Amino acid sequence: MRVVSLVPSLTEAVAVSVPGALVGATDWCTHPADLDVPRIGGTKNPKLDRVLALGPDLVVANAEENREPDLAALRAAGVEVLVTVVCDVPQAFAELARVLEACGATARPRWLDEAETTWSHLPRPEHRTTAVVPIWRRPWMVLGRDTFAGDVLSRLGVDHLHATHPDRYPRIPLDDLRAAAPDVVVLPDEPYRFTADDGPEAFRGLTCALVSGRHLTWYGPSLAEAPRVLGEALRAALH
Repeated sequence: MRVVSLVPSLTEAVAVSVPGALVGATDWCTHPADLDVPRIGGTKNPKLDRVLALGPDLVVANAEENREPDLAALRAAGVEVLVTVVCDVPQAFAELARVLEACGATARPRWLDEAETTWSHLPRPEHRTTAVVPIWRRPWMVLGRDTFAGDVLSRLGVDHLHATHPDRYPRIPLDDLRAAAPDVVVLPDEPYRFTADDGPEAFRGLTCALVSGRHLTWYGPSLAEAPRVLGEALRAALH
């Protein structure tokens, strides 16, 4: 089985679960750290000629991260494309199992069982915390409805204030984000790389939590440690 992945979290999942299957990945596929496969461009602008030159049996993609015209072009060239849809944590586990089986995994990997157990045994949050969650600036964009990251936070006791917005990633003026007065502004380091020097200064007077974007937005092996990593970052900011 020769697999090309167009999704960083799926790249990590396939690489650690089906060694040797992955023959290509995007420029944004940073895990595993020692991943050594040809790169085929970005998630939004893959070099289709590079993908086809690798002779994949399967391309794994995601409905949110990848563009349908690119996937249609691959199918037209005779390549099988598996497209995942992930809007919450349970869906992530189901789709991961589907992807790994399609990539030739002969058994369910231990990390997937451990991650699912971790999430199914989360303690009930002692209290709920309100948040806004920017994922981009210039313009400011935040988590909206039906997002995987939003569900992750909700299960950790964090209710982001745009969860019922009609858009999944709405553009909200900075003044409106400030005026919402959340308990915490959650600033991940991807897709926009918020840092201590780039992000919190826009929310003076509000509590900001810098968190790992991989643990907030990726569905893969990082899911097993995501509750601990995110929980520690949130507690450090709020206490």
